[in-house]
Order: sequence, then structure tokens, then C-alpha cells
Amino acid sequence: MGTESLYVESCCLAVMDSREQEPAHQHDTATQPTDGFDEEKARRGARLLLEAAGRDPDLAGLSDTWSRRVPEMFETLTEGSRPESGPVMRTFDAETDGLIVKTGIPLHSMCEHHMLPFQGVAHVAYRPGEEMVGLSKLIRYVRWQSRQLTTQETLTRDIAVGLSDELDAHGVVVEVTATHMCEVMRGIETETETTTREHVGTISEADRTQFRESIRRHAAGPNGC
Repeated sequence: MGTESLYVESCCLAVMDSREQEPAHQHDTATQPTDGFDEEKARRGARLLLEAAGRDPDLAGLSDTWSRRVPEMFETLTEGSRPESGPVMRTFDAETDGLIVKTGIPLHSMCEHHMLPFQGVAHVAYRPGEEMVGLSKLIRYVRWQSRQLTTQETLTRDIAVGLSDELDAHGVVVEVTATHMCEVMRGIETETETTTREHVGTISEADRTQFRESIRRHAAGPNGC
């Protein structure tokens, strides 16, 4: 199935540039990426970062930081890059052919350019084919896809394409709104929101209207108009 990017919107001052030009690097065999998570490399890397910051990694308060805590944390936060860590998307016969919308899914991911978090919410909708999935699985799927080094644009597309493939849906639309710590803590040092949207398959204008209205009601809250 083809994908279509509907819009990318950045609020206030900051514009996230996911196409930053990175210099080419030559890597020796010892630094080539592996298929799974390499705990030993994570330990070495965390220790080196502490040393780069002028800290003694062998101090009592820091020894567990590089030897255990950071590797365990980094393994969890990169689960989305390992297919075997994904949720089992058990499906059942579709009970409707109407649009199914899930709003306000918490989203936490990491910028691949600066290795700092970005966080916000995802809104997901799909028009089922012959099968549908439990609503909690949509939350689990977004959480799993988010656990990787990525950009917001790529993550939005990955969620839409992945759900379309998993559910064999007629159409999927995903919207993500997030704040990026690489803007808040460095660079422009301003907190803004960036919104991205992608759809896969067939999404009618009526579907788009229903999706936008569901997001509007979520933003307004339980007492909103």
C-alpha cells in the first residue's frame, strides 16, 4: 500500500528539521550495528560518556549507572527496532466496517539526531477489513513503535504503515503531536509542539472529518464544547 503525508505542522517558533545533514563516518568492524541489543557496548558507551563529562565512573554513586542502569534503560527504549519485541496483535472478526478511532495515546520516543526524548500524544484511526483488534492493542503498538531512535515524521509513518500491515485494514490514519527535548534543553531552548499526520489506504473525506472531530473533542476535554 502507498502512503500519503497529509501535513507537518510546527507551532510557535521552533521547526524540527528531520533532514539534518550528518557527516559521513567510517566505521570499523567493532562498531558495526548488531541484530540484537549489545549490552556490553552499551556499558562501554555509558562509561565513556561519564568520562567525557569529567565524572569518575568507578565512584560508588556512578558504578551502577554505566554497568547496569543505562544499559537496561537503553534496551527498553530501543525495543521498537527489534521485531521480536513487538506486541502480538491478535485479531477477531470485524463487527463493524465503520471508522474506529483511538485518541490521546501517550507517546514517548527518542530523537535519533540528539538522543533526547520527544513526547506527546498519538491519535489513531482505522477502517477494518475482515478483522479488527482489541483497543488496548493500539496503545501497545504505538508504545512499541515509539521505543526507538527515530524522528517524529518517520515514527508517524511507521505506526500508520505497521498498523495497516498488521490489521490488513482498508485505511489507517495517524496523527502525532509532540514536544522535543532537543529543542527545549538545547538549541532554541523553547517549548513548542509539532504535529505530523499520515494515512495509508483509503480514507474518505467523511473519515477525515470524523477523525478531526474526535481529536477536537479529546483536546477540549470531558467538559469541552
